[in-house]
Amino acid sequence: MYGDEKRSSLIIYSAVFVALITVGGWISIPFVVPFTLQTMFVLLAASVMKKYAVIPTALYVLFGTLGLPIFHNGTAGIGILLGPTGGFLIGFILMAFIAGMFFSKKTVSADITGLLLATLVSYICGAGWFMISSGATLLAALIACVVPFIAGDIIKITAVELITLRLRKSERFVFD
Repeated sequence: MYGDEKRSSLIIYSAVFVALITVGGWISIPFVVPFTLQTMFVLLAASVMKKYAVIPTALYVLFGTLGLPIFHNGTAGIGILLGPTGGFLIGFILMAFIAGMFFSKKTVSADITGLLLATLVSYICGAGWFMISSGATLLAALIACVVPFIAGDIIKITAVELITLRLRKSERFVFD
């Protein structure tokens, strides 16, 4: 996979992004599905780590599921994963994978496509699981799990792309 130097970078970046995704969950605005900064950090991990962003994202979900209080507002356990917001947590892993693949192309159009597609997949996972776990209708799930977050997600997507462009200019990407 990588030589020792790149392997060390992979471990360090993974730890940093697990921490950032965790902190992003502690910054929470209460709602049916809490509004957090987690998705921004998942997408930023994809920008920086490309396809390897799946590693910190999956570790975040695994650690929280195993009981470390790192999910939104310091919650943890399998109950959170199986609860109404659990689909978003699984969606994080898919977000990281999809966005990471598009960021590997290193073009603004690929970045935006990947960011939008990854966010759409997050909505599908989150709203879909919300419907299954709560018995909500599609309309109710869209109203609770998608519509309130569109504006905030557009802001997060914009922020991630601006950071990405800045990082590309500085040529400080380890994972190309």
